[in-house]
Amino acid sequence: MAVQGTVARTSRTLANAPGRNARNDRATTLGSMRCQRGRSIRTATRRPVKDQIQGKRLRSPRTLFTARFRAQANGSMDACEKEETVKVDFLVVGTGIAGLSYALEAAKHGSVLLVTKDKPHECNTNYAQGGVCAVLDTEDSVESHINDTLVAGAYLCDQKVVETVCQEGPARVAHLAELGAEFTKNAKTGDFHLAKEGGHSHPRIVHAADTTGKEIERALLDSVYMHPNIVMRDHCFVLELLLSKIEGKEHCVGAHIVESMTGHALRVLAKTTMLATGGAGQVYLNTTNPAVATGDGLAIAFRAKAEVANMEFFQFHPTSLYLEPAQRQDMTKAFLISEAVRGAGGRLLNLEGEQFMQGYDRRAELAPRDVVARSIDSEMRKHGQSHVLLDISDQPSSEILDHFPNIAATCKVFGIDITKDPIPVVPAAHYMCGGVKTGLDAQTNVPGLFACGEVAYTGLHGANRLASNSLLEGLVFAHRAVSSALEYSAAIEKDTVAHAWGSAMDVPLLSVSTSTVGEGFQALLHEKKLEVQNVMWQNVGIVRTVAKLQVARLQLAALHEEISCYLKDPAYPKPMELFELRNLVTCGQLIVWSALKRKESRGLHFCLDYKEQVEAERCPTVISAHRGGRVGKGSSAQVTQGKRKTHSILGSRMNAESHPVKTRCLPEE
Repeated sequence: MAVQGTVARTSRTLANAPGRNARNDRATTLGSMRCQRGRSIRTATRRPVKDQIQGKRLRSPRTLFTARFRAQANGSMDACEKEETVKVDFLVVGTGIAGLSYALEAAKHGSVLLVTKDKPHECNTNYAQGGVCAVLDTEDSVESHINDTLVAGAYLCDQKVVETVCQEGPARVAHLAELGAEFTKNAKTGDFHLAKEGGHSHPRIVHAADTTGKEIERALLDSVYMHPNIVMRDHCFVLELLLSKIEGKEHCVGAHIVESMTGHALRVLAKTTMLATGGAGQVYLNTTNPAVATGDGLAIAFRAKAEVANMEFFQFHPTSLYLEPAQRQDMTKAFLISEAVRGAGGRLLNLEGEQFMQGYDRRAELAPRDVVARSIDSEMRKHGQSHVLLDISDQPSSEILDHFPNIAATCKVFGIDITKDPIPVVPAAHYMCGGVKTGLDAQTNVPGLFACGEVAYTGLHGANRLASNSLLEGLVFAHRAVSSALEYSAAIEKDTVAHAWGSAMDVPLLSVSTSTVGEGFQALLHEKKLEVQNVMWQNVGIVRTVAKLQVARLQLAALHEEISCYLKDPAYPKPMELFELRNLVTCGQLIVWSALKRKESRGLHFCLDYKEQVEAERCPTVISAHRGGRVGKGSSAQVTQGKRKTHSILGSRMNAESHPVKTRCLPEE
């Protein structure tokens, strides 16, 4: 096919693209990287990714090769050699289920550079316990899965997106198994063991005991490491997206990346860029998300003027393990107690031992997460308690240990035997239902920029995510995005790409501070992060009021201005944590702005000033920032609630939503 042919010629086309000059002689392509790696790398013995995740191996052969190649390409690794340019077909940011799945599909058509902020497996996917849902049982149906998703999402979901994901899901889960993911089997039939979770009317959760995410991550990483068209670079922090004008409109042509271990700046020029950076749970004080989940992809996309939608809907998982402050020590994330525990018969009790969920919802423990989280919050407030209890001890011990070995082992560390004792639990920030707004094929309103996984708002989750739909969403949209990316690439002429990349070469690159940052400034950054987290936890949590949202808006605006001063003032060092903090504040502001614009309570957004659902408000909240605008004081961003007009981006179509149009400016800071 012509499209595939265009993309497949990367090694020659990009290396010899018109417009190359003395300044970019050091630019390299992944094609040349593959040529230089030699037989020794091809024949190297590979140890399984499982060893890496368990800490036996920290870097893959491909990552080691990348380091060697960079030294060869630049001549040396001296301190003066701090800037590098790489040209590639597909840039993928993030190594969770969405990023890895997309990279494997994209690599069939050209060169892929896969960058990740930390170790490759350090992502939300790796910590997912429950599983990935798909209709695989003859007694289940796609229609039932669709209905469960719409109900859980408080009917704010995009119907077309829900239908697409539920219909295409089974094939994607089957493909994941073909790649080597070892899911738990039914001992009698040999088929996948299907669990049931809150909000689902049938058992349809494919899982690997209670460490599903870790198994999926292992299988995908094994495949990625073996693919000749994919190069991975870890410990790479994306500072900004690179934009260049094509036919009068700014397109994304790559990213400005910094290696956090060395401070070296990396300019990646790519035909297409995929953001699969995960969520922003670290914006809250208590979260199940790892330390890397600081909303970087969302923030850089917003600064590049990508539209962002439904950020007011942040899901709090009802049951994370409650620990006393002395027990938590330096833990940066709460330990998740899977939804599947309630699905397997776990009962929620207050500290008096009373089962309370039936008094809040007829579905009791199997109600959707937003209902269960609010019920727990209400019960805790009613009795002045710090947590509630989740008791599954009345189930057979063998079944508990068979289905939840990781939960049992972790609880045992803290003196809890889940076969005999109730588990102390408390809600924790868990999943970002909003994100960078995309079409049905993962395309954003910024040409050349795509997004999938938790960083994206696709319309699937609506006002509340149905349990185990998130991994499925990542699989489906990663698969769909490739054809859209190829279509986009084919629509741009070679000379046009060369000119756009030439313009991007003129963008000065920044570096981050890697030398020891003074203890005082490091402590200040830690204090400011805690301040952001406390502002969000106290004012923008499970139950909200307009007054508290306004307090959060003002406090975050002040923090944004303070961080901007640190970034502008050359007297201050520029460690990666400072850029992370900026992104975290941006995410907090987007959540608050969106929450202030919704004049109702729906799904995860419950506001005491507007307790009822309002039909006129049943539409997405879309935030867009005009050129010249920025987050913070005097922002020229806008909030739109309603229909997105269908428009063309070099042959790619955005999806439309059937809701009334409401456009409002964001509050001035």
